[in-house]
Amino acid sequence: MEDRLNGVPGRDYDDKSVIFDRGDNFRCEKNDFFTVKIEDIGNNGEGIGKVNGYTLFVKDAVIGDRVRCKIMKAKKHYAYGKLEEILVPSPVRVEPLCKYHRQCGGCQIQAMDYQAQLDFKQRKVKNNLLRIGGFDEELLEQVMEPIVGMENPYHYRNKAQFPVGTDREGKLIAGFYAGRTHDIIPNTDCALGVEENKEILECILAHMEKYHIPAYDEKAGTGLVRHILIRKGFASGEIMVCLVINYGSKKGHKAGIGKGGNREFLASQEELLKTLGKIHGMTSVSVCINTERTNVIMGDEVHTIWGKEKICDTIHRRDVEDFSLMDEGIVFHISPLSFYQVNPVQTEKLYSLALEYAGLSGKETVWDLYCGIGTISLFLAGKAEHVYGVEIIPQAVQDARENAAWNGIDNAEFFVGKAEEVLPEKYEKEGKRADVIVVDPPRKGCDRECLETMLKMRPERIVYVSCDSATLARDVKYLRGEGYEVERVRAVDQFPHTVHVESIVLLSKLKSNKLKHINVELEMDELDLTAAESKATYEEIKDYILKQSGLTDRNLYIAQEKQKCG
Repeated sequence: MEDRLNGVPGRDYDDKSVIFDRGDNFRCEKNDFFTVKIEDIGNNGEGIGKVNGYTLFVKDAVIGDRVRCKIMKAKKHYAYGKLEEILVPSPVRVEPLCKYHRQCGGCQIQAMDYQAQLDFKQRKVKNNLLRIGGFDEELLEQVMEPIVGMENPYHYRNKAQFPVGTDREGKLIAGFYAGRTHDIIPNTDCALGVEENKEILECILAHMEKYHIPAYDEKAGTGLVRHILIRKGFASGEIMVCLVINYGSKKGHKAGIGKGGNREFLASQEELLKTLGKIHGMTSVSVCINTERTNVIMGDEVHTIWGKEKICDTIHRRDVEDFSLMDEGIVFHISPLSFYQVNPVQTEKLYSLALEYAGLSGKETVWDLYCGIGTISLFLAGKAEHVYGVEIIPQAVQDARENAAWNGIDNAEFFVGKAEEVLPEKYEKEGKRADVIVVDPPRKGCDRECLETMLKMRPERIVYVSCDSATLARDVKYLRGEGYEVERVRAVDQFPHTVHVESIVLLSKLKSNKLKHINVELEMDELDLTAAESKATYEEIKDYILKQSGLTDRNLYIAQEKQKCG
């Protein structure tokens, strides 16, 4: 077949035909065409299909689609293809709410039915625990609970950062970067962001047009406005706007003094602030200075130019049976630089599960590692005797301490430093103990030294909150090999329409191996040898122990003995 775009001959391959031998003689080449059925989704949201064992990664394809794709990059055992045509749409394919979903790359799986997204994420967590974590599938079936989804999986993000630039005609635009590029896709109405984003962005862009305020040009390092950050407190309704500006650099903008002696960072700044101030919920407007030639969005210097320095939001506790809201909640004060979970609805569910898994009675000492601004720590403090939080970012620790004070919490203490350094010091030099340890590490998972110190402290329970189920599985495998067993696992869909998923795991310390033995006499004619050849389930083992001895046992102890004895 002739590739009309490039004028290069391209071969056609169909997964329904035995068309080639997967030996050394075959080599897929760029511009070849493949017809393939999509069976899975990759880590970056691309569809995965196979033709005679040869793996194809096809962006924008959905599980169940039968597609025709053009090879853009070929390797010996796999290739990357561009979706040319959907020959047979998947039963779970839907019309995306956002018309830019393919260009933007932020919502990799928005074209998939939401329930199918949840099923995919549940499988993703389970498969990582099986493949990387080395779990017994029967045990995993016992401890893994249904994924926690959203009733409305749109407009859930309380924070968005919009790059500002110009299009080919020189018109000012704001939106999101196209996947793996710095080309801005103009979009002021993201389906995942709050509805106020559109009004705020259009207001700022109109002001920039009116007063000829230039957008930042990252290639030249010139211009003023780089990004627009918008945050909203879902419980409070308070809105924050922060303009990231290239102010004061040699090639940037030099501002003067506005009316009333206020520092003026933008032309006719007071007029813009008056317009923004009319938007319902507007509470804070600030500028953040960033003159560096970098991909990092925020700078370190922030100036509030209207309203308050921070906005407030409340994370409420939820009933983990039906996730209905409860009266209890922690108020957080959020600055432009604060880390704060972007999906407050699912965060409440996730943290309520963490509290449930921790099993606190009010007498425990709890350590919260990688604690951020103390969101989990302060959630736990109301049910624990004392909570220690560890976080590497000094500003986050300062926020955590302030949030504790604002909520009248005096049994939470926070330390600045790496978890793998602070924890050994506090344990080995100061003798601080732990009944429960909660970890919520970055995607790379826990440092080995941190895990080793956790094991030395021998907490009764470890609650592991993870944003990457692969590193979760790796770390849990290590902990299981050192005297802990998994009791509960649950996935939480923190980021609908993306491939990302949060997970939470409860590990409990295994008891001593001083087991109570039961002597049972069996006659050969009592045995059903056919049935004996099959595996006993955990429920059958528990029932048997209960009938023979009156004792109860738990899945994790049974799993331990099955691993040792078969």
